[in-house]
Amino acid sequence: MEIIFLVYAFVVFFIFNTLTQNFCLKMELKPAKQKTFFRFINIMILILLLSSYVRVINVTV
Repeated sequence: MEIIFLVYAFVVFFIFNTLTQNFCLKMELKPAKQKTFFRFINIMILILLLSSYVRVINVTV
């Protein structure tokens, strides 16, 4: 189960980082602003993935 979730998390991070990169290019954000934007998005996605993982673990137990 953990391996499947790790693959899922990698795919989610990859998709959201690709979308974030496209958004930054379209909005022409400065590199310093892009760095903070990427950090914020990645932290939010990490929190969502961790909470969903905990929920999946609680359901399977």
